[in-house]
Amino acid sequence: MAKKGVFICIEGLDGCGKTTQAKLLVARLRQQYDAVYTAEPSDGKIGSFIRRSYLYSERRISHVAEALLFAADRVDHLEREVLPALRKGQVVVSDRYVYSSMAYQGAAGLDLGWIKKINEYAIRPDLAFFIDVTPEVVMQRLRRRRTVMENLSTQQHVREVYLKFVNEGILVRIDGEQTKEAVANALLAVVLTFLEANR
Repeated sequence: MAKKGVFICIEGLDGCGKTTQAKLLVARLRQQYDAVYTAEPSDGKIGSFIRRSYLYSERRISHVAEALLFAADRVDHLEREVLPALRKGQVVVSDRYVYSSMAYQGAAGLDLGWIKKINEYAIRPDLAFFIDVTPEVVMQRLRRRRTVMENLSTQQHVREVYLKFVNEGILVRIDGEQTKEAVANALLAVVLTFLEANR
């Protein structure tokens, strides 16, 4: 699929600081580039349904149904936001992307091959980061938040899947236990190097 812009995603455990870092990255990139922030679940109809009906509530659905919902939202997100922005030549920074599905639904016991299959439409990002924070630190940060993904065992399994992608060279690991500024600087350095090399 032809695209002119640059697609970046930032992944990590709930509470690792990725939303803050994605927004900081966009703010810094805007000094030199036309950069936009986006997130999954998206703010479209399917993403809004996920947020309202499932993600921040006690309501549970099957892991298969969950994976299909996230995959459907991803198609909608790509078609509505990401691909149009890339065609305009923008730098798109997404707070979560397909690797979240693989990590979270994979940790829940679903086959990674099947998760990849239902996400075949998802384009590969130009850069994908994993902000790595230990599950113990994440659990301390999440004390005031309630999400269905927040138990320690789940976080450990999710981190293992993410680290597998780091080891395979799919994700770039950033130490998320540094200061906020240090994490932001590490992200920006990699992104600017990539953008300069691909002008």
